Amino acid sequence: MDWKEVLRRRLATPNAAPEKKKSEQELKDEEMGLFTKYYSEWKGGRRNTNEFYKTIPRFYYRLPAEDEVLLQKLREESRAVFLQRKSRELLDNEELQNLWFLLDKHQTPPMIGEEAMINYENFLKVGEKAGPKCKQFFTAKVFAKLLHTDSYGRISIMQFFNYVMRKVWLHQTRIGLSLYDVAGQGYLRESDLENYILELIPTLPQLDGLEKSFYSFYVCTAVRKFFFFLDPLRTGKIKIQDILACSFLDDLLELRDEELSKESQETNWFSAPSALRVYGQYLNLDKDHNGMLSKEELSRYGTATMTNVFLDRVFQECLTYDGEMDYKTYLDFVLALENRKEPAALQYIFKLLDIENKGYLNVFSLNYFFRAIQELMKIHGQDPVSFQDVKDEIFDMVKPKDPLKISLQDLINSNQGDTVTTILIDLNGFWTYENREALVANDSENSADLDDT
Repeated sequence: MDWKEVLRRRLATPNAAPEKKKSEQELKDEEMGLFTKYYSEWKGGRRNTNEFYKTIPRFYYRLPAEDEVLLQKLREESRAVFLQRKSRELLDNEELQNLWFLLDKHQTPPMIGEEAMINYENFLKVGEKAGPKCKQFFTAKVFAKLLHTDSYGRISIMQFFNYVMRKVWLHQTRIGLSLYDVAGQGYLRESDLENYILELIPTLPQLDGLEKSFYSFYVCTAVRKFFFFLDPLRTGKIKIQDILACSFLDDLLELRDEELSKESQETNWFSAPSALRVYGQYLNLDKDHNGMLSKEELSRYGTATMTNVFLDRVFQECLTYDGEMDYKTYLDFVLALENRKEPAALQYIFKLLDIENKGYLNVFSLNYFFRAIQELMKIHGQDPVSFQDVKDEIFDMVKPKDPLKISLQDLINSNQGDTVTTILIDLNGFWTYENREALVANDSENSADLDDT
């Protein structure tokens, strides 16, 4: 019989003799007692035909609380031991040199120019002699991945060695980053990444000239780029895998090169000249020297031709302190405007343009921002351009799925997001777009004049 039915009948049966009326709490206790009794009997009588659940491994481990000091210490020590063991499994410099020697010794002629090649048979021989640490690299899958158009079915020794070096470097870097992962969850918080970069500075020769007093501003500048592009939801943490997958770490570690060209330094966000440029701009804009930027001070950014409407939106949406912007918020602003082709930058600007928070731009939104461009044109003595013409050009460039709305994804897919946003927020940018044909013709004439001379 079903236990629910038994319980229902038991409660429904009238008492043979009158009893003292029970309180509501007593009735609840009696009901719970009977429920527990009958449920236990019913459950105990069932036969579990599926024993598979007993083999399911444990998949959740609770992190120690802040007051569980001993457990936290144990966790930290065990992670340190684990990372040390992983580090010992990697090839060291001596083992890499030995690998190169074996590859060179087993090369398969003929060479292609000056590039030594190796076939699959010799590839396996090297794998047997290289030792257990190298076993993971000497597989058919790796060989096939590096096999291109060689008529003898060989791969380049240099390409294979670079592949091994890259893998070793990635593992080393992952271990190095994991040492700063305090929670041990595969993420780095802002403070974790700040500590990593701060301790990395002395190992980068290109940063030798930085004053120690500037270190905190340099670290803030460097960390901001990671979080602006890799943490679009602003969760305050980044996956270590994402850090390894992007090129930012390569750019940062490029500063180990003592002979890095001036051009490379200027285009590298993490270089000393670049960091000093961005911080110098911030100081120049800060006219009242209070360490913060007001809307009026920010209006002089770049060519000082951004519209007041757009600047109003910046201060409405971005984090400010008593209506003023700090250096960290300024860095987000600079990264967005200097990288307008990137999805993260377009997301930043799109949020500012989406004044109704609808998730798309319509004719009203476009008109709202372009009206400010028209007003600036009048102030500068230029003939205002018809909004209708500009609106049609924007929709033609973007080609949105919905002919009346432009979503962020439409803007990204069109590869015209930088042009569209520039037209709407910056008079100088709009003037450049409007006169693009004349500018191209002028550049061509100048090039022709140079060729004649």
